[in-house]
Amino acid sequence: MGCCGRNRSAPQIKRTEGSIPSRIMHTPQTPSAQYFEYVGKTGLTAFGPITGRRYRFAYAGMQLPVDERDAASLMGVPNLRKTKPPTTPNGG
Repeated sequence: MGCCGRNRSAPQIKRTEGSIPSRIMHTPQTPSAQYFEYVGKTGLTAFGPITGRRYRFAYAGMQLPVDERDAASLMGVPNLRKTKPPTTPNGG
């Protein structure tokens, strides 16, 4: 008849101070923004499928930063064009 393990001793784990492995610190990279401009006639609301964010373009010519994870999807939205970040008055 097969053994059901009743006479088997539990494995012994010997731990000493400092034997617990240290955790690897991982700092997630902050996603960078890509800018989109609305070139339609009215307003447009687009939803980012990855982040779930709502991007509201209220008027023609409006530019918004879009999370880079959502950018590929928004490139397929009619009347949205990828653009350069707007420049600030001090040239930054």
